[in-house]
Amino acid sequence: MPLRIAVVASGRGSNLQAILDAIADGTLDAEVVGVWSDRRDAFALERARATGVPAHLVRPRDYGDRTEHDAALFGSIDTATPDLIVCAGYMRLIGADAVDARPGRMINIHPSLLPAFKGLHTHQQALDAGVAEHGASVHVVTADLDGGPVLAQARVPVLPGDTAECLAARVLTREHPLLLETLRWIADGRLVLRGQTVHVNGRALTAPLQLAANQRFA
Repeated sequence: MPLRIAVVASGRGSNLQAILDAIADGTLDAEVVGVWSDRRDAFALERARATGVPAHLVRPRDYGDRTEHDAALFGSIDTATPDLIVCAGYMRLIGADAVDARPGRMINIHPSLLPAFKGLHTHQQALDAGVAEHGASVHVVTADLDGGPVLAQARVPVLPGDTAECLAARVLTREHPLLLETLRWIADGRLVLRGQTVHVNGRALTAPLQLAANQRFA
């Protein structure tokens, strides 16, 4: 059976589009059962509608606090019975109640080599720190900001003269393949999430999988 994916996004939805394209061309055995956003102007919602995927707006302003918003958002997601929830550019913290109720069913893609450079403005953080290498990570979502177990990473060099914008563009070329390869491994049963414990091919994951130049895990 195809992996049933719910996508949560706050912005333009480029990772969502990569997922939809991979499903359409037969390289990802999955189905996007819906897209949810906290922002009316999120282009991710338009991408969903354009492909016939249910699009849902759940605005924080319509609820008293984060806990109420989380309950409404993830309650709506639960009605679609996804196997996996993918946070793809979702810009809000998710509370412990929502995360703990869905153990091993929620992942996030973050534009840094975690645990380095959590939160926002990661590319500028990398430049300010003077690191030689930057990248993206897919991790299990927990209530800690960008703090869950890291499943996989893709690396790019930081070059002389880089700005945050050009570094972001370089990371993005690796970010989409990283997410897709992670989803393929989950769909195939090679990568299994059990709460905060992760197994690869039947063994506990001891270090993040690394995306090689051929866009497959090394």
